Amino acid sequence: MNEAELHELLERHGGIVRGHFKLSSGRHSDVFVQTAAVLKHPHLAERLGHELGARFADAGATVVLAPAMAGLIIGHEVASFLGIPMLFCERVAGVLELRRGFELTTHDRVLIIDNAVTDGLSKREVIELARGSGANVVGVGVIVSRSENISLDVPFHALLTLPTVDWEPDACPLCAEGSQPSAPGSRHLVH
Repeated sequence: MNEAELHELLERHGGIVRGHFKLSSGRHSDVFVQTAAVLKHPHLAERLGHELGARFADAGATVVLAPAMAGLIIGHEVASFLGIPMLFCERVAGVLELRRGFELTTHDRVLIIDNAVTDGLSKREVIELARGSGANVVGVGVIVSRSENISLDVPFHALLTLPTVDWEPDACPLCAEGSQPSAPGSRHLVH
């Protein structure tokens, strides 16, 4: 699947939404990428998981780590394609943690998989969580990158790069017009 096909797939299933949104980063945007609109279809989730997993087939990953909630489905599909276990981390009191008996060791080669990236902050948190356990991070993969300039100091792949405009809340032109943002993402921050 090339970028044009994925873009069309997201558009067709309502995965690219226009309006006024508060992103997980806290920034505001007029575009929200809702990959769940596509991932709710198991055959499409499997296809995207295979596409993303193929980009890391030679990375030697021993485990996929995905942040809950947004990374669960695609992380599972990538792990299934690669034939390795999948763990997920959860935000507890604002901090990412491994729970539910999940653990990483110095023997693990971790592939981090998520649905999307805007500024890379959340992915850096997952990288630090894995490294804090002594594990080696072999890469980060996402379905959609909202930026062309993501640098995570590990191999990075996105199935689609869809540069979008976003603003700090106090510089948001939509707020200046009186519009109130919705926060459809998995981490709702207060304005």
